[in-house]
Amino acid sequence: MGLVKVERRGGIAVMTYANPPFGTITAPGAQEMLEAFRPLAADPAVRAVIITGGLPGIFIRHYDVDELGVMGDRLKDTALPPASDAPPAEGYLALTDAIFAAPKPVVAAINGLCMGGGFELTLACDLRIASPDVAAMGLPETRIGIFPGGGGTQRLPRVVGEAKALEIILRGLTFTGEEALAIGLVHELAADPLARALQIAAEWEGRGADGIAYAKRLTRAALDRPIAAGLADERRAFLEVMQTASAREGLAQGRQPVEIQSV
Repeated sequence: MGLVKVERRGGIAVMTYANPPFGTITAPGAQEMLEAFRPLAADPAVRAVIITGGLPGIFIRHYDVDELGVMGDRLKDTALPPASDAPPAEGYLALTDAIFAAPKPVVAAINGLCMGGGFELTLACDLRIASPDVAAMGLPETRIGIFPGGGGTQRLPRVVGEAKALEIILRGLTFTGEEALAIGLVHELAADPLARALQIAAEWEGRGADGIAYAKRLTRAALDRPIAAGLADERRAFLEVMQTASAREGLAQGRQPVEIQSV
C-alpha cells in the first residue's frame, strides 16, 4: 500500500502522508513523497500544494528512530566525505529542499503530532496551519543525543529568530498548538487545518502564478545575501514579471476597485 495519496481539487493539490500505525516518516516514505511532489511542483495547472497527515491526530510523528539507529551503526568508524553544498538528489533532504524551492505556495495543514523530521518538513513549507488540539510539535532531537539534521538548525532561526531557535533546539522543546502559535511557529490555528488550508490556497487560484513564484523566490533569498544584491535581483525580476501575460491580465483587472481583504 502506498504511503502517499494525492488529490486534486481544481488548481490545488492535497498530498496526504500516512504510515500506520505510528505515523513516522521513513526513507521509503520520504522518497514516495518526493516522487509525488516533484510533478506537482512542475505542473503549471497546480497553483498550490497542501501537505497533511492521514492518521487521526498525527501529521508526521517524527523520523523513524530505528532507521536512524541503523544509520548510526553503519557510519561508526566510517570516513566521511567532505562537506558539500551540492543539493541532495533523492530522499528526505531532497524532499524538504524541493518544498522550499517550489515555484508555488506549499501549505502544511498540521492535524496532529509533528516532531523532529516531521516538523522540519513543515519548516520548508511557506505557511503552517495547525489544529489547536496538536499535543506536541517541535524539535526534540537533542534529548536523544543528535540534533535536527533535516534543515531545522537553518530554517528555524529564520522563522522565530536565533535566540528562540537556540532555546528550542538546545533544550529539545516541543509545543502544543496554542503555544506554537504564540511564538510564531505556526501562522494560524484552525479546528480543521485542511479546510482552512484549502480556503487560503483558493486565493492563489485567481492570481498570476508568475508573480507568486517570483515573490516566493525573492523572499526566500532575502536573508541569505546583502540587501543591495537582493534589491538588484528584485528590480530585475519585477521587470521580468511585468513582461508576463499573467501580470498584464492582473494589472488590467487591478484598474477596477478591489475588495480590501483583512487577515
